Amino acid sequence: METSFMDNSYSVKVGDDFDFKLSKDSISSLDLIKTGDGTFHLLKDGKSYHVKILDSDFNKGIYTISIDGSEHQTSIQTPLDELIEKMGFATNGSKNIDSIAAPMPGLILDILVEEGQEVNEEDQLVILEAMKMENIITSPRNGVIKKIGVSQGDAVDKKQLLIEFQ
Repeated sequence: METSFMDNSYSVKVGDDFDFKLSKDSISSLDLIKTGDGTFHLLKDGKSYHVKILDSDFNKGIYTISIDGSEHQTSIQTPLDELIEKMGFATNGSKNIDSIAAPMPGLILDILVEEGQEVNEEDQLVILEAMKMENIITSPRNGVIKKIGVSQGDAVDKKQLLIEFQ
């Protein structure tokens, strides 16, 4: 059966061993309880798991998680990510980005660059706290910071301009 673009399922890859899809319904039916900053308790098929998010790259959908002390690299793709990749637009697409907007509402904890500063792809730019998690926004390309549109401590809305490149 062909999956439609609007089915709200996410492709999840854990290391090189597991590759599966999670639907919005299966995610909402998880017995998952937040126990702290980036820590969760999961009950699945009568078994208890302790999950901790160790590192996250929200822009790329890549996360390092610990499940009962065992570390795993995971990547998550939305239906839109998959469609863009299938159409061949993902290759070098980030090189034309001239600004970065907030991916979600949150609080600016720290700004790690200054206007006029040269940055390389993957350099850390801003730390955004959202849903009690720190998300490090990294540079999608090499360039020079033209303008910083926020200050430390600012509350931002989704899609609000954070940084512009020259």
